[in-house]
Amino acid sequence: MTHYDIQDWRRTYTGRAFEPRDLQIINRIGNPMQRILVMNSKGGSGKTTLATNLCGYLASKGEQVALFDYDPQGSSSHWLGRRAEQLPPIHGVEAFRAPPSGATRSWQMRLPPETERVIVDAPAGVGGVLLMDLIRSADVVLVPVLPSPIDLHAARNFIIELQRHGRQLGVVPQLGVVANRVRRRTRAYQSMTHALGEVGLPVAGVLRDTQNYVHAVESGRAVVELPSRAARQDRCDWEHLGGWLDREQAACMAYPEEVKRAQA
Repeated sequence: MTHYDIQDWRRTYTGRAFEPRDLQIINRIGNPMQRILVMNSKGGSGKTTLATNLCGYLASKGEQVALFDYDPQGSSSHWLGRRAEQLPPIHGVEAFRAPPSGATRSWQMRLPPETERVIVDAPAGVGGVLLMDLIRSADVVLVPVLPSPIDLHAARNFIIELQRHGRQLGVVPQLGVVANRVRRRTRAYQSMTHALGEVGLPVAGVLRDTQNYVHAVESGRAVVELPSRAARQDRCDWEHLGGWLDREQAACMAYPEEVKRAQA
């Protein structure tokens, strides 16, 4: 998928311009809420797998979760549509579509008031105005990366771009890399962790290369929701990533109190 500009977004996907207030709606709920943006400029990195499994993991822990699908391929929305009613609910928004006839964009983007986490599945190749609006709305940005030199090079350039846009906007969402489809004992994985360490990028999580993710997506489940014992290692991987997100959320919530104490 090629690089987007705002005219492409208006013309091809929604029939209207993307407006900053679309994501500002997320900010209007009074309760603490973490907004997690999942993105990578390169397609095939496992972005949607990360977004959907993160939603399922959080929902399985009893959290109220919303999934915003900005990718015109609609893969996250398709996964959510396959999800069985007996599984923990996830509020879904097909943000890549124009609102239904007679409805407003605000109505389409509404959130249940009890929402605790919002996961945004961004389109691959996103850039320009849309990229800046997505960054502005995020507390955390997760970048899935495959353990190959080509993918790592592309991800490093993309992260540099994210950091540059963040400085321009005056916002500092926490960046975390998620190593995806990993075989831990391989040289490729070892080279990847070394390269990420050299540039000081935190590894928020590591997801192994397994067919469990394929089996899970067929039924609208997250890998942690599979009954099989074979998913035990995957549950450990997700507990690690969930712990990283919890720590980031706690730090974000504590920051205003630190500022107040410093100003007192």
